Amino acid sequence: MADPQFLYLTTAGWKTGKQHRIEIWYVKNNGKYYVMSELGKAAHWVRNISHDPKISFRINRLTFNGHARLVEPLKESQLAAQVSDLMKVKYDWDQGLIVELEPLNSGEKAIPS
Repeated sequence: MADPQFLYLTTAGWKTGKQHRIEIWYVKNNGKYYVMSELGKAAHWVRNISHDPKISFRINRLTFNGHARLVEPLKESQLAAQVSDLMKVKYDWDQGLIVELEPLNSGEKAIPS
């Protein structure tokens, strides 16, 4: 089965607290998921995460609750290189701020169709 192209990331708005969902490219590495912000820290969803790292995300019918954090490429150069390489292979694109999505536990929950 081919790896899905997108995940759906839900964050809480940093001003309103309302739920915001985006569709975004992702890669998986060592049990964590990674996305990239083309707009860097200026992206609304990145600003939301900076204020409240609690997130949820969905891939196909699996939903995860977790925490997000910005990857610091200077301090985490090996991780940043791995994620960039995976994004380049999957999407032929690897430019942006890397954000790590870590599921709270391995208990994946299927969403009813």
